[in-house]
Amino acid sequence: MPRIVKPLTITQIKNAKPGQPPGKAFTGKVYKLVDGGGLYLSVYPSGGKLWHMKVKDASGKENRLSFGSFPSVTLEMARAKREEVRKNRAAGINPVAQRQAAKTAKNSQDITNSFEVIAREWFEVQQPGWAESHSSRVMARLINDVFPFIGGRAITTLKAPDYLAVFRRIEDRGAIETAHRVKSICGQVHRYAIATGRAESDPVSSMRDVLKPVQVNHFPAITDPKRVGELLRMIDGYQGTQTVRCALKLAPLLLVRPGELRNAKWSEIDWVKSEWHFFMSKGRKNKSKKEHITPLATQAVAILHELHSLTGSGEYLFPGERTSSRPISDNTLNAALRVLGIPKEDMTTHGYRAMARTMLDQELGERPDLIEHQLGHAVKGPLGAAYNRSTYLAERKRMMQIWADYLYELKNSHG
Repeated sequence: MPRIVKPLTITQIKNAKPGQPPGKAFTGKVYKLVDGGGLYLSVYPSGGKLWHMKVKDASGKENRLSFGSFPSVTLEMARAKREEVRKNRAAGINPVAQRQAAKTAKNSQDITNSFEVIAREWFEVQQPGWAESHSSRVMARLINDVFPFIGGRAITTLKAPDYLAVFRRIEDRGAIETAHRVKSICGQVHRYAIATGRAESDPVSSMRDVLKPVQVNHFPAITDPKRVGELLRMIDGYQGTQTVRCALKLAPLLLVRPGELRNAKWSEIDWVKSEWHFFMSKGRKNKSKKEHITPLATQAVAILHELHSLTGSGEYLFPGERTSSRPISDNTLNAALRVLGIPKEDMTTHGYRAMARTMLDQELGERPDLIEHQLGHAVKGPLGAAYNRSTYLAERKRMMQIWADYLYELKNSHG
C-alpha cells in the first residue's frame, strides 16, 4: 500500500534544522521534506533550503529539477512550478529537455536569430489556427527533439547535415512517423525565417527520401457481424461511469471522429429534428470551418435522453471527472475498451468509422458516396463538389436509422 504523504506546512519548513531531520538525531547530512507529487525541499547542513522535483524522462530515467531556494521561492510558488511541470508532461513536453533548451537558447551568441526564437515566433503565429491537441504536440516535439540540439544555433548556420542529425536521433529510437513530422515542422520554421528576412535558403526542402518511409497502419476495426454483436453486448455490460457507458454506446451509432464525440455540446443537439450540428474537427479550427449534420437514429436519441439527466445542466455531453469545464480526455473511451478486454489490435474508438464504412457497403448495400458524406470525407467528382452541410440529409437519415436497427439486431440475435 503506497505511503500517504501529508503536504508540508510553512511551520515545518521554517523549523527544519540543518543536519537534523524532524524527530531524529543529528546526522549532519542533507535530508528531504516531502510535499508530494515529486516536490520536496532539500535541507542542507549549511542551512540552505532548496526546492527540487523528481521527474522521469521517456526512458524511465529519474531526473531532478531545481526550483530555487526557500524563502525566495515560497511554498506556494514551488507548488505552482510543480503543477506547471505536470501540465507540460501531460502535454508530452519533457521538462528536462525543456530546461536544457532554455539554457541553450540563453547561451546563444545570436539569440535573436536562433532556431528556437524563430520557431517560437512561428508557433505563436500559427497556433491560433490549430486545435489545442495539435498545438501541444507541435511544441512538445520542438522542446523534446529539436531545441536541445539546435535551438541555440543561429538559423543561418544550420545546414542539411545539422537537421539530419536531429531527425536521425528520432528515427533511431523507432519513432519513424515522428521523425517525418519533426522534419516538416523544421522546414516550416526555416521557411518562416526566409519570409521574415532572417535566412536565405531552406536546406530542409532538399532533404527528400533521407528518412525511412512511414508504415501506414489503419485503425483496427471489427467488421465481422457476429463479432460486432459480441462487442455491443460487452459495451452494454460496461461497469464504469454511466457517462462513459453512454459514450461507448453512442460511438458506433454516430460514426464521428473520437475528438468530435468527446467535445460534443448540448447546444449542438436539435431535439426537434433529431440532428447533431457541429463543426468537423479535421483541419484547422479557424480556417475553412465546415458544419456537419449527423442524423440521430431513435436509439441514439434514447441514449441522449438518458445522458441528459446526468450531464444536461452543463456544456458538454461528456464532461471530465475532475472538472465539468472540459470534456473527457482523448484516451478515455479507448481505455474503457481495454477495461472490457478488447485489445487495441482488434478495436479502437476511431475504428467504428471503418467498421461502418465496410459494413454499410458490404452488408447493407448502401451507396459508397452516401457513406463518405456521412463520415465527413471529401468525395471526388460532381457529387463531392456539391457538398454542403445538408448534403443528402434525407438519404443519410434513412441510412443511419437502418444502421442503428442493424446494430441492435446484431446485438440481440446472438445473445
